[in-house]
Amino acid sequence: MSERTATPIDEGAGEDDISALNLRQLLLKRSAWFEEQIVEAADRYGYGFVTPAMNRLFAHMPRQPVSISALARRLAVSRQAVHQTVAEACRRGILELVTHDSDARLRKVRFTPKGRAMKRAAAQAVEEIEAELERRLGAEDFAALRRILESTW
Repeated sequence: MSERTATPIDEGAGEDDISALNLRQLLLKRSAWFEEQIVEAADRYGYGFVTPAMNRLFAHMPRQPVSISALARRLAVSRQAVHQTVAEACRRGILELVTHDSDARLRKVRFTPKGRAMKRAAAQAVEEIEAELERRLGAEDFAALRRILESTW
């Protein structure tokens, strides 16, 4: 993955008229933009191996060790898909499998010290991305967006 400058949010819209998209499509489009920015930032911070699947997995990791089954439910994907992503993150030293408290046959997933360092870098990257988004939208619209997303639906 090469280092690139931030792309406009509407890049890739092609011939599509963004105003024709329904709310779900708009949210997905903006979420995809945000995820792309995070993956690009991971590369800049020295974590170029982070894939979109890893990014989503890491975002759903709680502070305490968690089972692969629980992660699969949170992500709404198969246990096999989570297991594959966890295995790659373990090979990279980001995650590790630890023994389950009540059943030694079961394993839970948690961040390693290297993984916790990556999470700190990711939090800094998210702050940078949000600052860029605020610059693009303007402070008032950014605050309105945040207020709307924080409200109960």
